[in-house]
Amino acid sequence: MPLTGTMLNKPVLLESLIVFIIVLCVHMVVWDRYSWCAIALAVQAFYVQFKWDRLLRLGGAVFQFRTTANSGLLPASMVIPLLGIVMKERCKAAGIVYFERLGIVVASTGMVLALFLSVIAVGITRPVPTNTCILSGIAGSIILYTMKYSLTVSEVIEILEVLLIFVYLSMILLYLLPRCFTPGEALLVLGGISFILKQLIKRSLNVTEGRTDPVDFVLLVAVAGVVLLGIFFTALFFFMDSGTWTSSMFFHMMTAVLGLGVLMPWLYHLIQRNPLLWLLRFLVQTQTRVYLLVYWTLLAASACMVVLYQNSKRSSESKKHQASTITRKYFHFIVVATYIPGLIYDHQLLYIAAVLCLVVFILLEYIRYFRIKPFGQTLRHLLTLFLDERDSGPLILTHIYLLVGMSLPVWLFPRPCAPKGTLSGAGALVPYSGVLAVGVGDTIASIFGTTIGEIKWPGTKKTFEGTMTAIFAQIIAVALILIFDGRVNLNTSYAWILGSISLISLLEAYTTQIDNLLLPLYLQILLMA
Repeated sequence: MPLTGTMLNKPVLLESLIVFIIVLCVHMVVWDRYSWCAIALAVQAFYVQFKWDRLLRLGGAVFQFRTTANSGLLPASMVIPLLGIVMKERCKAAGIVYFERLGIVVASTGMVLALFLSVIAVGITRPVPTNTCILSGIAGSIILYTMKYSLTVSEVIEILEVLLIFVYLSMILLYLLPRCFTPGEALLVLGGISFILKQLIKRSLNVTEGRTDPVDFVLLVAVAGVVLLGIFFTALFFFMDSGTWTSSMFFHMMTAVLGLGVLMPWLYHLIQRNPLLWLLRFLVQTQTRVYLLVYWTLLAASACMVVLYQNSKRSSESKKHQASTITRKYFHFIVVATYIPGLIYDHQLLYIAAVLCLVVFILLEYIRYFRIKPFGQTLRHLLTLFLDERDSGPLILTHIYLLVGMSLPVWLFPRPCAPKGTLSGAGALVPYSGVLAVGVGDTIASIFGTTIGEIKWPGTKKTFEGTMTAIFAQIIAVALILIFDGRVNLNTSYAWILGSISLISLLEAYTTQIDNLLLPLYLQILLMA
């Protein structure tokens, strides 16, 4: 099968090579029947992603995707399956059967969603790519054969329900939000939302009083709420002007109605107690939590001051002025300063605070996007300064991706499968994956690459100096975590940690996808393996 045209694009080939190395590294440690599925999926995704690239280049894709990047199908296709596989192994070792089965469902769901996106690309490509069709057929057969002997009927139905939600979400959101995602980013974001919605429905129908932690439900209900709110207002403002005071009153009224009239009762049904009273008691339960909340409030205020100060520097004659890379990285430092104390002193508070912050960010983006009075136009003016090439669609998502990327290792960390007390091995650093990959690695790479970088990686704007300083900075960060977090004990995992950090730093140099999402997830996968 010849590699021609777009397939000879060096950055894409090197990005794919790094992903293949990560896949093989994981399966060197975790080798079972799903390993063959993951490798087959990776091979077919490698070829199919170039079909997507060709469709994007020729304008033949069904929806309008982000044009400043390649399709990113391979790196995105492997995230959810690998995450499920390593979760399955960790929970199997801990003897937690429920989460072991959940890991199998996560891995299988990720493979089915990736295959579905591959079938779409192959189906709309003309002329029909025969060899790629054969590869996709072989990979699909291996995956379906393995699932046949691994999943129960209820688990198969659950996967099909996630696929159905994914199809409907894709048709709605990709039509309403053109140029906001690449195909790979759409797979990752919409696939994750689809799985969350399915889990919320499943748990709502099987509530067990007193046996679940209320913290586990907050993220599920919050994501469902903001998605439903966004779809509702998009449909509504299609028929009326969103920039009037009448629309503003309606927006705030309906937000309150959905929050207090739908989401709060839903959360009450899940946790069997008043959600607002529970949240208030939770936030002030200990003096440490109060100190952390005050500290985070001061950091949030400092972030707002940075935005206002940078906008005050923008003169009337420089309307097209954009904030520099170093300026944008201020927010990375602020987020690192936010997350590290939470990770050291109170994981659960950080979990809830990150969910609440996500809801606030998305609501503010709705206000900016729909131009809701009185702050919509002001937010448009303030945030325009911080746009980069990835914000090519109607939404500004980079700050939301930063928050989500830092939070995903906290949200996805299988707490019931973790040993109590001291955390040992590379897995002890899993909650710090976002801090290391994005907060430290990506930030230092950008700053040093921009200021002192001279030797560029082939085919990219990223520099050798930026990547090396990023690796060195993450090693220092790991050493500091060992000093200040007494629960972390790495034992003899230093070589694996160094290799993981190096691979993720190389992936940062070559990927054109949203690195704030991709890097923490891959680092989490490697550390959990």
